[in-house]
Amino acid sequence: MPLSRLAALHGVATSFSPSPGRTVAASDAAVVAVLAALGVAAGTPDAIRTALTARETELRERLLPPTLVCWSGAPTAAGIDHGPGERESAPGADEDERAPDENPPAPGEGRPAPDVIRHGLGENPPAPHEDRPEAGESPPARGGDVPAPGGSPSVARATAAGGSDGSAGAAPAQGAPDPAAPPGFPGDSSLDSALAALPAGSRLRIRTEQGETRASAEQLPLGVHELEATAPDGRTARSHLVVAPTRLPAAPGRTYGLLVQVYSLLSRRSWGMGDLGDLAELTAWAGRALGAGFVQVNPMHAAVPGAPTDPSPYRPSSRRYPDPVYLRVEDVPEFAYADERDRDRVRTLLERAERLRGSVLNKGALIDRDAVWELKREALELVRDVPLGPGRRAAYCDFLAEEGEALEDHATWCALAEVYGSDWQKWPAALRDPRSAETARARGELMDRVDFHSRLAWLTDAQLATAQRSARDAGMGVGLVHDLAVGVHPGGADAWAQQEYFAAGMSVGAPPDAFSVQGQDWGLPPWRPDRLAESGYAPYRRLLRALFRYAGALRIDHVMGLFRLWWIPQGRPATEGTYVRYDAEAMLAILALEAYRAGALVIGEDLGTVEPGVREKLHEHGVLGTSVLWFERDWDGTGLPLPPENWRADCLATATTHDLPPTASRLTGDHVELRDRLGLLTRPVEEERAEAAADVGEWLALLARLGLLQGTAGGQSEDSEEAQIQALHRFLLRTPARMIGVWLPDTVGDRRPQNLPGTWDQYPNWRLPVADAEGRPVTLEELAASPRLHALIDVLRAGRAAGPGDGYGPDVLDSGPDSGGASPRTAPPGARPD
Repeated sequence: MPLSRLAALHGVATSFSPSPGRTVAASDAAVVAVLAALGVAAGTPDAIRTALTARETELRERLLPPTLVCWSGAPTAAGIDHGPGERESAPGADEDERAPDENPPAPGEGRPAPDVIRHGLGENPPAPHEDRPEAGESPPARGGDVPAPGGSPSVARATAAGGSDGSAGAAPAQGAPDPAAPPGFPGDSSLDSALAALPAGSRLRIRTEQGETRASAEQLPLGVHELEATAPDGRTARSHLVVAPTRLPAAPGRTYGLLVQVYSLLSRRSWGMGDLGDLAELTAWAGRALGAGFVQVNPMHAAVPGAPTDPSPYRPSSRRYPDPVYLRVEDVPEFAYADERDRDRVRTLLERAERLRGSVLNKGALIDRDAVWELKREALELVRDVPLGPGRRAAYCDFLAEEGEALEDHATWCALAEVYGSDWQKWPAALRDPRSAETARARGELMDRVDFHSRLAWLTDAQLATAQRSARDAGMGVGLVHDLAVGVHPGGADAWAQQEYFAAGMSVGAPPDAFSVQGQDWGLPPWRPDRLAESGYAPYRRLLRALFRYAGALRIDHVMGLFRLWWIPQGRPATEGTYVRYDAEAMLAILALEAYRAGALVIGEDLGTVEPGVREKLHEHGVLGTSVLWFERDWDGTGLPLPPENWRADCLATATTHDLPPTASRLTGDHVELRDRLGLLTRPVEEERAEAAADVGEWLALLARLGLLQGTAGGQSEDSEEAQIQALHRFLLRTPARMIGVWLPDTVGDRRPQNLPGTWDQYPNWRLPVADAEGRPVTLEELAASPRLHALIDVLRAGRAAGPGDGYGPDVLDSGPDSGGASPRTAPPGARPD
């Protein structure tokens, strides 16, 4: 059909498979609506024929796709990669270029340890971190070429008939396209493929990030370069060329750490919710006293302001800038001087903060972000009136210059939202365009507020960096693991400032499956894959660079979104959507490049139904997966819990997550009773209880067979819920998983989930403090003194100290193709919890 062909040529699916062996057709209306969001008119047969002819002509006549990818170290059409010790040097490269840093630090500090590529071991040491210019910008004054791992990447040579004169011939392409791409999708961004398709005699001109101009694609440094091809007939084309390391940095040995929702962790100094001061204290304590290697946190993205604020950290206003509600006001240097000027107001603010904290910790109140922000905003207004010292002023000016237009847009949106509300789509028409003259005029009129919000971004960025330094200073091998949400609020700052990159009238979600027969609509506008490619993935690059600035690792929520996303036309149910393909090769290359520069790990949340080839592709490039104990069963065989030796190694393994019941609730069956009280069950409660009990029973039986069920140090029997939680973590240590995560509420027996999917007002999602088994809030100081917490951590310490012969998992140091990439299916269809 012409519509199907047109859709395929734009990466739009016309069917999907909710389960193996079952295919469901997408409605023509959904396909037409999605094509319209991509700028393709397909509402009538004539329009379809016209659009199809135009697309086929465009693809046939173009010399280059808008973005190309070359994986450094990968065999290419015109050359082979050399093993360690055999690698060729770049022409003219000196020893300093091949070994840029003799003593680079571990992940999280931007400069991991140097080494050469060891294929099959996954060691791809990052080069020193630098802020790279976008293609077309001036190169940094101190910049030299950044060689690929080991000194010089073996990339495609753009030569004809074996020559080296800068012309391109039709060498056989060996670059593999996205294995999951639909037939006809023009998503092969391989440099080899593109060069092979050029007319014989075509000439190349490459301007590198570092300011060099080259006539060959040979021995290119890592980065995003500009490639120009000129055909013999005079046609020219330009493309962004991404040269990325084949694999991301590997985990620094085997490690364990804590998973926490920062807002839920209050200390005796918090202003009603956990903050960045609490996070810095947590990392310092966990690293030094607990031996933890990382702390994973919720997305710290800026929320959409307004009362009531949406408490979900997964539907932010901006993913690039953090939320100032997390600021520890007392840690802002100027706060001490505000006391001198406004002593009575400062004293009143501190008293209100104490009452707000006490209401949560002592009176059973929920975390109230609106009240917290109102208090902090008032305090920060006082702080802003304190003049910055010369050094602080210089640092702030540097931040403004570095962030440039992106920060100006973000702060402008915040200032306009104070006047016109937090949904830019309801603003006066002229202000809906961030580049309009009216917006520029309004920015000038509101410059005082624009500066205030710019200052908040600077202060929050600095405290996040302090928290990561605290983690690294405490000996953590990874440090902070930040979380990247799938998308942003349609009325927020990013959606306003980056309108050209978002698909108007579309929302991201999930198709119907066994978990949700009605599908899911997450209310997040998707990025347009065509606009991303045309820009060389500029907004994606800038987003990742900003997050990696203070992260030792990055968790990517719904990592399958790098390959495809379920688009839903606004106003239609989630069942009436379809998948849109992204160029996964380019998305992964950008991710690998920015992670490599930062020396950071990447963890993909890959729970639920995952299309064939995706986990393998992620594993190929060193992206760790996510394995949650309750989903780890032999789904292709017995259906029983998966033995520890069959788990994949390249993953973060946990007992639960923020979207699932705490482990104590799972073991006791409390989660069933909670859902029954809220009217969320679709079956009789007796059936739900029986199924939950059977699930737990099968796991406990496996733990008993493995000899992992033991009494607690406090004398409780092996049947106690605390002893069972310890046993489950002993089990996780038996697996080869590189990272073991402990849900912080599990350490004190908390039974309340932080988020209960499918609820809004029925349950206080994202508003609960960490609490003990009786529901009493527990402060950071009380956590540090908790015997129950230390008993669980002792289990992890023992597992780390024990060798493989003691029945615990190996001390995994390297990552390769035999470490679990092609493991058994680890999650049933529909298991995705959110």
